[in-house]
Amino acid sequence: MRKILAIGTGKLINHITRSLKIGGGSAAPGLYALKIDPEIVTKLSKKIPTNIIITGTNGKTTTARMLAHFAKESGLKVIRNHTGSNLERGIASALIHNSKGDLGIWEMDEAAFNSVAPKLNPDIVIFLNIFRDQLDRYGEIDIVLKRWAETIKKLDPKTVILVNGDDANTAKLAPSFKGRIETFGLESNKIKGEGKAPKKTKNKLDFEAKNIKLKGLKGSSFDLTISKASRYALNDKRQTINLPLPGIYHIYDTVAALAIASHLSLPVNQLASSLSTFQPAFGRVEKLAFGYIFLIKNPEGATQVFKTIAPVMKANDRILLALNDNLADGTDVSWIWDGEFEKLVTPSLRENRSNLFVSGTRAQDMALRLKYAGFDAQSIVIEPSLEYALKQARKGLKGTLYILPTYTAMLSLQKILTKMGLKANYWEEN
Repeated sequence: MRKILAIGTGKLINHITRSLKIGGGSAAPGLYALKIDPEIVTKLSKKIPTNIIITGTNGKTTTARMLAHFAKESGLKVIRNHTGSNLERGIASALIHNSKGDLGIWEMDEAAFNSVAPKLNPDIVIFLNIFRDQLDRYGEIDIVLKRWAETIKKLDPKTVILVNGDDANTAKLAPSFKGRIETFGLESNKIKGEGKAPKKTKNKLDFEAKNIKLKGLKGSSFDLTISKASRYALNDKRQTINLPLPGIYHIYDTVAALAIASHLSLPVNQLASSLSTFQPAFGRVEKLAFGYIFLIKNPEGATQVFKTIAPVMKANDRILLALNDNLADGTDVSWIWDGEFEKLVTPSLRENRSNLFVSGTRAQDMALRLKYAGFDAQSIVIEPSLEYALKQARKGLKGTLYILPTYTAMLSLQKILTKMGLKANYWEEN
């Protein structure tokens, strides 16, 4: 009876929120359903033949979306928390909406992983990376890593666990798991993570990107290799991947998604060509008629975005940075002092006034950070209202506008763009 009542309540709330256009039913249905039946996630996830958890600091949404793309291309029915609501309530909401499918793909918050992963009894878990993020919620990296290690000790040894072998910290998880851990990473252009680099061993990465070629905002290409030690080795020695997403960090996401696809026995050789039709999630290299949206939310993620856009920026381009300090962003915004904002100090932005805009609840903090990065304080346009800041940044725009928001600023931006008739509601994008 509790299960039936929980599902009924969740579906009713989902209908109300969508009908009144006050949300996409990504969290509230699950929140109230869990109050009625705390075990609803366990009960409903058992109906799904295969459950996959994707966690880490950066890249969860893109990796999950890409894997879902591969699965659908292979004819599988996918269930996932596609709006990015990655706490237990978000997973519960997705399951209440639909729990009949071939594959459950769950992107999961780094802290939520420890309480929710055992409830899902996952078949595959992948750890993308771990960086400083929301210190007010997670604490230091060592704390997060310790809790992950404790959690995977409790998982079935038959669970497939994949970790980023280039990350100094995720590589440390191996001794904590009773089963076999496989690794993925890059041959060059590595993002090594924080802390000491992993000890060099004779063991090669199980899934590796080689011969990497960056093509600016057009994306990149690389050769995917799978170790002979893996039973998922490719028919050919290498599979060339043409990725329509820019940035080294997206190569990691792609290798991660392909590694999981291999474990699902999906035809990697055939799926590579399907990337030409892949579209990233809202706010993650989201292409607009007048520019792009790149989510930034922690030092490493922001720095990688800066490294991606700075080389391609032109004289008439503009940047709008939006910094919020809401709970979902992390109330501690000191992370901006660790991000390499100095990489944005390109001649086009430094020399042209009114090409740099800041907004959000902590707009003044962002402006101060940019001043110390090397920008002329007088050239920074400060507008706390994101809607007005967007209008100002677009006024007289002759080039490309790069919008770099933190998480809740990104959600606010989605509503503004919908209100302006520039796009559909983000929760309608699957």
